[in-house]
Amino acid sequence: MTELSFSGTGYRRFDHQQCDDVGNRYAAAYQSAAPYPHIVIDDFLDKDLLRNVAGHYPGTDGRTYFDRSQERFKFQFGPDAISHPDTLNLLAELNSLAFISFLEKMTGISGLIPDPHFSGGGLHLTRSGGHLGVHADFNIHRELKLERRLNLLVYLNDDWGPEFGGELELWDTKMTKCEVSVAPVLGRAVVFSTTLDSYHGQPNPLACPPDRDRRSIATYYYTAFAEGLDAVPQRTTNFRSRPGTTDKKDRQVALNHLINDWVPLRLQRYARKLNRFQ
Repeated sequence: MTELSFSGTGYRRFDHQQCDDVGNRYAAAYQSAAPYPHIVIDDFLDKDLLRNVAGHYPGTDGRTYFDRSQERFKFQFGPDAISHPDTLNLLAELNSLAFISFLEKMTGISGLIPDPHFSGGGLHLTRSGGHLGVHADFNIHRELKLERRLNLLVYLNDDWGPEFGGELELWDTKMTKCEVSVAPVLGRAVVFSTTLDSYHGQPNPLACPPDRDRRSIATYYYTAFAEGLDAVPQRTTNFRSRPGTTDKKDRQVALNHLINDWVPLRLQRYARKLNRFQ
């Protein structure tokens, strides 16, 4: 029995009501977790689906990977590098309205925004001997100008022995000790809040055989900066007249825009009231 069903003929979807129910069920555990809000959920998605995804990874020949002291032997594949339709379907649904609703219900964070760029996300693969040092993630999406709030990891590693290592570690915010260690076994998902001190990583080199590797799905979620709205002119639908036609200008909207931009806030309601009587 999986937590979230992924069903349909052709394009498959998450069920919105089920997503809400599961999100509500895990909300208290997520929001009260230490060292920072997080959850570990086994049997998150159907294991046959995840085996299918794991078995259709893009090839690594000729691809660059991270190879430095902080992170070694790690590959990332965004949707542009993926051709397997079931994988692309799943990645799209992890950005869907139903799944966003699951995350919002569970975390208590409203207004979550998925990342269509999959910056840093998609499919991850780390070779034997590879690692990812403990770190806090980047906090601003440069293209979208959004604040990073959540990470989701879904593990794809079948028959993963404890001797292989590869555990995700969640460290306390003072970086004094590892408080949570999560083995990357098939069907296990981890969601955690990202802040400037939500330290995590896979710091110990993988000890799996050379013909094995550590695989996972990673997606990240953001929110807009609410205080930034005050600096943006508010606009309703703005119809325009085409040159050489009899298209009508929407003078009411134009006047409202003029009021928004130039009339002091304390007088805007009065100005709109006068406008209605003209």
